[in-house]
Amino acid sequence: MTQDTYNHIKQLIEDSGIIHSNGSSKKVFQSFDFSEETILITGAAGSIGSGLAEHILACDYKKLILIDIAESALYNLIKAFENEDLTKIECLPLSINDVESVEFLFETYKPTLIFHAAAYKHVPLMEAHPYEAVKTNLFATKLLADLAIKYHAKKFIFISTDKAVNPISVMGITKYIAENYIMQHAQKSDTQFIITRFGNIIGSNGSVLPVFKKQIDHGLPLTITSKTIARYFIDKHKACHLILKIATFNKSEGSVFTFNMGKPIKLIDLANCFIDLYASKHEKIAIKITGLRPGEKHTEDLISKNETLVATDHKDILLVKQNKEIPFKNTNWDSLLNITPYLSPQEIKQLLLSYI
Repeated sequence: MTQDTYNHIKQLIEDSGIIHSNGSSKKVFQSFDFSEETILITGAAGSIGSGLAEHILACDYKKLILIDIAESALYNLIKAFENEDLTKIECLPLSINDVESVEFLFETYKPTLIFHAAAYKHVPLMEAHPYEAVKTNLFATKLLADLAIKYHAKKFIFISTDKAVNPISVMGITKYIAENYIMQHAQKSDTQFIITRFGNIIGSNGSVLPVFKKQIDHGLPLTITSKTIARYFIDKHKACHLILKIATFNKSEGSVFTFNMGKPIKLIDLANCFIDLYASKHEKIAIKITGLRPGEKHTEDLISKNETLVATDHKDILLVKQNKEIPFKNTNWDSLLNITPYLSPQEIKQLLLSYI
């Protein structure tokens, strides 16, 4: 690993707050003007959802609606925001898979700006339980997008992933199909649909850094799947800032964006740097190679072979532009409705593969 690579990884680890998370210094966020917006965040208790909410609290906004199915995490979010103006904030324990509840939400609050961050993201877990990925990543996304149009929302920002590019996992395929549906809406709807596609949030719940920290704390070897496996990483607050910046873009500026995250980072380099920063100098920490898990790739891509990255006026935001117009593959939603928990994971994945 070069010194530049080491310094980049070191900065990412420090920015994650995993090592020093006393919260003594308050972050300063850029303020955006959302004073006319009723803002809805799905998956609001997750890493990106809570980060977006934290940033929006520093902005002018009309109303903020935070929904999540994770009760304890949502309660923690409420406690974190209890010193804010709670007359402008609603926190609802709500499943985006519940059609009646979601319709009631739109009818009651009529959100004008929607950040759809809720999703099942754990690749091996969704390989084993693909039905849940279909329900949440596909049908709930379709429901939210359709209601955004029905209730005349101004903008709908879909939080996607690099795993939707050339997907091989259930998680990636469901996000790819959802991206296709969003892009079809973007071409013909008065509601502005935007996709933000980026890599792993460093230090987020379920990510590798908290695992490394726990392994060191318990005197265990650090586990990585391969010496060559690499991932794109981005700091949560940087990602949230860029998402909000994109939310201010107009329709002519594009529909699909990604971020400047530098080169992919090898997990073995991340592990060695974390050991250097966190472990005692007297400890000898082993690194154990466990092998790729179901659905994992060695490296991820930000764009497909039919896409090109184009610079925007913001140095860290890149437009994803198609090289040539290719008709979208129509999704047979009636066929997807035939996916039930009684089908095997292999049968469900085979059905999903027919849409890429």
